Amino acid sequence: MFKEFKEFAVRGNVVDMAVGIIIGGAFGTIVSSLVNDVLMPPIGLLMGGVDFSDIFLVLKGEGPYATLADATAAGAVTINVGVFVNNVISFLIVAFAVFLLVKGINRLRRQQAAAPTEPTAPPEDILLLREIRDSLARRDEAP
Repeated sequence: MFKEFKEFAVRGNVVDMAVGIIIGGAFGTIVSSLVNDVLMPPIGLLMGGVDFSDIFLVLKGEGPYATLADATAAGAVTINVGVFVNNVISFLIVAFAVFLLVKGINRLRRQQAAAPTEPTAPPEDILLLREIRDSLARRDEAP
């Protein structure tokens, strides 16, 4: 059983998948930073200085809260609209990046498939049998 697991774990697809998951996690962190630290501040500034991460609705709790952190610290129940918007934008960026990656891979596969392949040479035993066949055919044709 250990041997089977070892064969499975060392197989190329599993290793490739593990690398993909690790890089995907790192990529997700980069995209989150891009959305939260680069894209959303200018968009919020254009919309009158709105910080999207602090857009929320209080369902249960006392008093108005200036930030989501204040509402969370006070134990208020909130609907975090701004956090949701940030996550949607992050998802769209990741989905677009994956789309571009898959599009590039598909283009490479089409180029490989379109490349003409030379027919492989037949094995030696087939060549020998053909020579014997041809030799016998010539012998039968001779008067």
